[in-house]
Amino acid sequence: MLKSTRSPIARSALLAVVVVLAAAAAVALLGNSADQPGPRQLAPGRGATDTTRDPLAYDGGARQDFERRAAAGLSHVLYAKSPGGAPATAARVARLRPLIEDVARRAHQDPDTLEAIVFLESAGRPDVAASSDLSSAVGLTQILAQTATDLLGLKVDVAASEKLTRRIARGGPAGRIRALAARRRKVDERFDPRKALEATTRYLEFAQGQLGRADLAVESYHMGVGNLQNALKAYGKSDIPYAQLFFDSTPLRHAAAWRVLAGLGDDSATYLWRIGAAKAIMSLYRDDPQKVAAQAALNDSPAGEDVLRPPDRTPRFADDAALQTSELVVVAGPALRPARALAAAAPARRALRPDALKLLRYLALGVREVAKTAPIVVTSASRSVSAEERSSQGVFGAEAPPSMHTTGFAFDVSRRYRAPAQAQALQFWLDRLTALDLIAWSREPTVIHVTVGPRATDLP
Repeated sequence: MLKSTRSPIARSALLAVVVVLAAAAAVALLGNSADQPGPRQLAPGRGATDTTRDPLAYDGGARQDFERRAAAGLSHVLYAKSPGGAPATAARVARLRPLIEDVARRAHQDPDTLEAIVFLESAGRPDVAASSDLSSAVGLTQILAQTATDLLGLKVDVAASEKLTRRIARGGPAGRIRALAARRRKVDERFDPRKALEATTRYLEFAQGQLGRADLAVESYHMGVGNLQNALKAYGKSDIPYAQLFFDSTPLRHAAAWRVLAGLGDDSATYLWRIGAAKAIMSLYRDDPQKVAAQAALNDSPAGEDVLRPPDRTPRFADDAALQTSELVVVAGPALRPARALAAAAPARRALRPDALKLLRYLALGVREVAKTAPIVVTSASRSVSAEERSSQGVFGAEAPPSMHTTGFAFDVSRRYRAPAQAQALQFWLDRLTALDLIAWSREPTVIHVTVGPRATDLP
């Protein structure tokens, strides 16, 4: 099972104007902050109430957009973790498409969803096992032995299956290995691709009967029906889309439901979004396999940040003079504080593009709303390509030059937290903004590196 846990510039004549206007411009970027009086204060994570507003709060009328954004935002893990790479995995899964379509048609299920489950669970490898203990997940759709026998009607003799698996692992003539594999498929039907797929459709039918919705049934394939029912009960409704449960639950809103989802301790809560990402990859592969390869190359960047800001379409600041431009705004705002070294730097070095600053300020306010702690500390903002090239001691961190900082769309925040609550709040917001396809982020030894994508334009 795939688991886890992406221009011509004006010169110095403009600098004085930038410095004078920086604070006012920064405050204007997000409008009414949580520090300002007014009937609708910006309060990330609290949703829309009589006194608060949150531009990223869940909107049922835009459910499909939330689902698409989540699939895009969570796609990096598929490119980073798929065995042999996403193009190779897509090729393996594509060879199974005729079988998948046949099984799905007979079961009145969606073939694209079934195909995405195969992509996520086994990367298209019918013989894969989660561990040497074959009572755990096995086969094309990674079915547990107990689930196979108690719920899905498969024949599974774990002891016999393990014995044959050991003999297969010792190797030998190809004909002998094929014969052993055929015997194993008889004593452990999870290794039979057709029977595994058929069992998965039976599970989805069962889960939909329990949960009432197809999207909830798919999400439960990893989370489990019981855990999902617990989360829905904590939310207070049982017949809602999974997008509503996920995006409308935060540490500040429907907190009981959020605690159930967060308390699972793995990536169960994002399974449906990764299914969407797998669907997108397979659709792209059918359109043109080379497009998957091109997307995989972009995902080789830290956390897939080049997907958000492709190098061939994102201008960089060539030298320090280029940084002296009205296209950058000095970092300032509530709930954030520049580190001492950054505060002492030239204004152009402690500035960001407006969209990146809007995102940073939203993130900082969100962390404060949740943790009620001191401001987050910003350690790095924009710099030039030439400045990074001059650095021979790697003082600019782990990103290989020219880093995303040279575009004005990246910043770093310190990992020296005022309290555990601040670290936990920051983690929540990093994950949530990733699921909204707003950022890509990576953890470095002393900082969190964040790249801001084009969707941040939608922030006020």
